[in-house]
Amino acid sequence: MTNDPASDANQDNQATPDAAPVHAAPAGPRQQEMPLAMVHGQPVLQIPQDLYIPPDALEVILDAFEGPLDLLLYLIRRQNLEILDIPVAEITRQYVDYIQAMHEMRFELAAEYLVMAAILAEIKSRMLLPRAVNEEGDEEDPRAELVRRLQEYERFKKAAEDIDALPRQDRDTAPAQAFVPDRASVRLPPEVDLREMLLALHDVFKRAELYTQHAIKRDALSVRQRMGELLTRLEDGAFHRFESLFEAREGKLGVVVTFLGLLTLAKEQLVDIVQEAPLAPIYVKSLAIGTDPTEIQLSSEFDEAANDDA
Repeated sequence: MTNDPASDANQDNQATPDAAPVHAAPAGPRQQEMPLAMVHGQPVLQIPQDLYIPPDALEVILDAFEGPLDLLLYLIRRQNLEILDIPVAEITRQYVDYIQAMHEMRFELAAEYLVMAAILAEIKSRMLLPRAVNEEGDEEDPRAELVRRLQEYERFKKAAEDIDALPRQDRDTAPAQAFVPDRASVRLPPEVDLREMLLALHDVFKRAELYTQHAIKRDALSVRQRMGELLTRLEDGAFHRFESLFEAREGKLGVVVTFLGLLTLAKEQLVDIVQEAPLAPIYVKSLAIGTDPTEIQLSSEFDEAANDDA
């Protein structure tokens, strides 16, 4: 048998299409599907067929989105899409896939998710129809209102994240709690300079001279007795002016006896003599509050000297 070259060529031409692989035209870029979960860092796109879930098992699904706008913003930013030029068809498909996945897992979605799905479907249909022309002669973009809402939501979300990053009490800082007992401050009166007392005594002497009388005999005055009289006058516990404790009618002798009585009481810590500032009034207060003056044993080394002067 002889082979016909023409027939062989025809057979070769007919076999060539069957031998060569047929390459289909590359389809358009398909967006990556949103995973249902992440396991060990790997995305899970669908539930495994051999996964056994008991009928009474507790199903817990964490929804990471705060609303439909948050979901749309996630889909746009994850794919590095321009928010001003949203591919409505692809975003709508992914959004509807998410809702269907939630329904399959018996997850109750809020009504606002379904409302957004209807809005996306409306925008998708309006994109296919001739667009209306506004007063300026420009075609109205059906996506304009959705873009505005997304931009506004993104600004508020960024502001909320910035605020949440700030230090927060009881989360980042804890207030120091230290119990400090209440302490009543005691203000000690200033001490009196002896020179100030002598100046005040000099003024009392001047007033006593106005009542100086010519007397043939004067009664002997006792420093111890005057100390008791002073404690009786001061038993109210209040501050008394230094000058008010002297009786100018008693003359110089009475002034001296009263002054010596005050010095003795101050020495025995039975009275407190204070002065706020230099040349300020001097005040005297009893420290024997609640004690009967007659029960206090009083003695003075000036009694004999006072009686001798009398």
